[in-house]
Amino acid sequence: MSGGPLAAVLVSLVAAVAIFVFRNHPNLREACTLAAAVIKFAIVFSLLPTVLDGGVVESQPLELVPGWALHLRADAFGMVFALLASSLWILTSVYSIGYMRSGGYTHQTGYYASFAICVSSAIGIAFAANLATFFIFYEILTIATYPLVIHRRNEEAVAGGRKYLAYTLIAGQALLVAVVWSAGLAPGATFQPGGFLSGSASSGTLQALFVLFIIGIGAKAAIMPLHGWLPAAMVAPTPVSALLHAVAVVKAGVFGCVRIVGFVFGVDLTRELGLANILAFAAGATILIASMRALGEDHLKRRLAYSTVSQLSYIVLGAALGSLHALVGAIFHIAAHGFMKITLFFCAGSIYTKTHKEYIADLRGLGREMPVTFGAFTLGALGLAGMPLFAGFLSKWNLGLGALEANHTIYVGVLVLSGLLNFAYFFPIVYTGFFGKSDAPFRFKEASVLLWLPLAVTAAISILLGIFPDIGLHFYELAWQAAASLVAPAPLMLAGGGG
Repeated sequence: MSGGPLAAVLVSLVAAVAIFVFRNHPNLREACTLAAAVIKFAIVFSLLPTVLDGGVVESQPLELVPGWALHLRADAFGMVFALLASSLWILTSVYSIGYMRSGGYTHQTGYYASFAICVSSAIGIAFAANLATFFIFYEILTIATYPLVIHRRNEEAVAGGRKYLAYTLIAGQALLVAVVWSAGLAPGATFQPGGFLSGSASSGTLQALFVLFIIGIGAKAAIMPLHGWLPAAMVAPTPVSALLHAVAVVKAGVFGCVRIVGFVFGVDLTRELGLANILAFAAGATILIASMRALGEDHLKRRLAYSTVSQLSYIVLGAALGSLHALVGAIFHIAAHGFMKITLFFCAGSIYTKTHKEYIADLRGLGREMPVTFGAFTLGALGLAGMPLFAGFLSKWNLGLGALEANHTIYVGVLVLSGLLNFAYFFPIVYTGFFGKSDAPFRFKEASVLLWLPLAVTAAISILLGIFPDIGLHFYELAWQAAASLVAPAPLMLAGGGG
């Protein structure tokens, strides 16, 4: 047993308390945020060698009530999400400091504290060893995000927050029923590669249970028609939008989808029950409908929101297809999409901070005045469209191969059409920024270094992950390791070190 997974969760909870203590000292408050982000990443990264060697790192289970234990375990799949969340928290913290200072926002103590709790919850979800632990952190994430969504405290923000809570809390009740039901069928409900529910109940019971799980996680995963909260939540400050779309909330949803399919039911049982095709159809429809919906949005962040709805369902599609390459593509896309999409939201925030422009039609000529910001936006957009040499190409390529492996050629067509739609809704933004005619006099006006440096870093990583997918954090190797365990489950190797 090791204290590493628990320490990774607790460090940002401690930071949230410290942030509140130093609420009247902005520099110390922000120093606590940055220090906690770096320490959390270091702890998570220290677990990586053991996991890459085929082991897992567990913390001592804590029994909450009979049959329900708080149990943390770092495995290959969880490490993908944990490394993504912890690394991006560092960059988002730097960006947040620049954004909140530039905008003169109030309620900054609550903002940084809530952000810390959200990232702590994300790590708890990543390292959850059973359904009870997953559910606890999943719901903490829901509640902790609400103050961030309503940060501006105006009527629009409160309405967006109310819609966010309505979707996620109602879905959470379905998830709770599913978790309790599963624990009754399989005491402990501990995640296992290949699932633990096979043979535990009749086909009809398992099908009903699966539907509850998909409703429970489908809201955060933004599977249509459970996606409506996501565009409404764009009233939040841009770093919060980045948190929602790239770091924690929606990633928790699609991460949960893979956990349920691969580690609760198992890909074979999901197919046998006739559920894989239904889930794949829902994902494919979401990919295309959301992409077309993005074409009709002139508001920059709302267009990005519908892009996220579409991109998330690549991960759901990979889980549903269940073949080796499809699972690799889905798991790798959790990380790839995180870096690419956060780049676009960082760019949107940089533009708003400097110009207060939110609509695509108003961005004419800004690319010439903000070349770093629009250059990074272009790179992130090309990656999401699946251009070769970008991280998005690698995940989509594997998803396409996985569709062929699973004998579902139609989804190759969905991926190709989706890529074309990505170009259709991203290219006008890039063209308007670089080639649109502006009536205002030209002047170089990049935002502060605290804003443009993080987006430049995430844009660069989007390319690096496409060319060297295992550079630094080994996302691609972890994806292969996790996917292989789901297609051909092997006994878990426990390790006491790594923390």
